[in-house]
Amino acid sequence: MDEFTILRMGHQGDGIAAGPVFAPVTLPGERVTGRLDGNVLREVRIVTPSDQRVAAPCTHFKTCGGCQLQHASDSFIASFKTDIVRKALSAHGLNTTFRPIQTSPSRTRRRAVFSVRRTKKGALAGFHARASDIVVAVPNCQLLQKELVAALPMVEALAITGASRKAELTVTVIHSRVGLDVSVKGGKPLDQELRSALAGHAETFRLARLHWDDETLAMRQPPLQQFGTAFVSPPPGSFLQATKHGEHALTAAVIEAINGTRQVVDLFCGSGTFTLPLARQSEIHAVDSIGAMLKALDHGWRQTEGLKKMSHEMRDLFRRPLLPDELRRFTGIVLDPPRAGAEAQIAEIAKTQSGVLQRIAYVSCNPVTFARDATVLVAAGFTLDWVQVVDQFRWSAHVELAAQFSTSA
Repeated sequence: MDEFTILRMGHQGDGIAAGPVFAPVTLPGERVTGRLDGNVLREVRIVTPSDQRVAAPCTHFKTCGGCQLQHASDSFIASFKTDIVRKALSAHGLNTTFRPIQTSPSRTRRRAVFSVRRTKKGALAGFHARASDIVVAVPNCQLLQKELVAALPMVEALAITGASRKAELTVTVIHSRVGLDVSVKGGKPLDQELRSALAGHAETFRLARLHWDDETLAMRQPPLQQFGTAFVSPPPGSFLQATKHGEHALTAAVIEAINGTRQVVDLFCGSGTFTLPLARQSEIHAVDSIGAMLKALDHGWRQTEGLKKMSHEMRDLFRRPLLPDELRRFTGIVLDPPRAGAEAQIAEIAKTQSGVLQRIAYVSCNPVTFARDATVLVAAGFTLDWVQVVDQFRWSAHVELAAQFSTSA
């Protein structure tokens, strides 16, 4: 067995020793032994533990791959995640004020993507084991809302009825105000018998909606999510902030970041997570590439009193970003792009400072692409006023943030 000292943490949550050698479930300062497999240490044993090491709160941590950092203290994780963003900005010569991290409580995840396989005795639903395609049952998961944990028998019932012997189903379960919103990928092709059987499961388990590959099979009630004072039924399996706590933290940051701006464009708006709360104070133009999300957003806006004027536009912002002439009528911009960031759109915003634009709220799930885009904005004359790190993917290496940019132009 080889012995190593862990020097630092990698962005994926593994400890890193000289070499580099990657050692999962380790912390900086620890002396560890293990079997070297390429540049990965297997069968790791802790010789000298860190004072930041704690007992994992979940009984599934040793086998389940859903969490990477349950062996670390809350204070260590908070510093680790904040430092990921700080170092990403520092690599581009940027620094700013960091607000205290907002961390979602345990058992608050309202959206889960389960893997499920048929077995000889029935089916097994859960998450993949660490670095494996083996499914691990998670009846005591510390991440998920109790409603999602209680849904595991339903997920298994869907697999017994609608999965082939060898295929793995991917089942997205979202907790809505009126019940569970379930979307399944990888199931058997639908025929009359299967449709009837699955509709029966939807009734038995009182699902708000059951969507099977490309078809909605049952909808007892539209599965509603609340954004501000509006209620929206997003498309099946669509994006939703992982926890309500995280959504509230990001929304509060966005509202503060563009406070006082009367004309706002919300880019990559989705189903209106930020659009609808902002519509109480500003007129909004919402832009996204997915028509079904815009339709859900529009319906929620029309059903809600007290909101200001809203328009929307379906547009691929990667291929056809809004141009300076289109942006100049807005005093505030909200961006919430996917992990790739918003490189093309940021390039156009950088040309727009001579207009009336005052504030930008940028929400990101990737500190690296955020730092890249922030560099372009700062070079164009914007000021990066502050960053708010939000940890709604607790015990993982995933980081989210909201930031404010401003200009005196």
